[in-house]
Amino acid sequence: MILRPASLSDAEPLAQLGRTSFCAAFQHLYRPEDLKSFLTEVYSVEAVRTEIADPKITHRLAQDREGSPLAGFVKMRAPSWYAEHSDAARPISLGQLYTDPQRTGEGIGAALIDWAIDYSRSEGHDAVQLSVWSQNYGAQRFYQRYGFAKIADIHFLVGKQVDDEFLFELRF
Repeated sequence: MILRPASLSDAEPLAQLGRTSFCAAFQHLYRPEDLKSFLTEVYSVEAVRTEIADPKITHRLAQDREGSPLAGFVKMRAPSWYAEHSDAARPISLGQLYTDPQRTGEGIGAALIDWAIDYSRSEGHDAVQLSVWSQNYGAQRFYQRYGFAKIADIHFLVGKQVDDEFLFELRF
């Protein structure tokens, strides 16, 4: 498996993987109009292209080999979207860590979280923050294995629906 930075030419496959992964896990929770609004806002090709071009956002893509389909990705943002919830001096946020739903359990997520933690340290951050749905117990266990702990209750909007989320943080 290779991990590589995203380029603007990755916007379409990255948007598609984001939509596919999000829908596989969460589509059943939302009214169609809320889901459609969210997917357009977050996973349209233009939205993803804008993020790839943003110097505050870093994507790392996982592939089996050069030219193969995307197997997963992680998105990091500095400064963190959640900085006000912590006394960390230089937190970075992990905005998404998704794998191809048909490839869950292959170690792709582990490779991406290892990269995210190493990247955060190398960039001088003292904490990684991420939001996880309050009922996504598998994701919570995954992050806890890496030392993340809940620091706050927050909310996440999907269209007009407000989800209860937990803010997790890993301190260095």
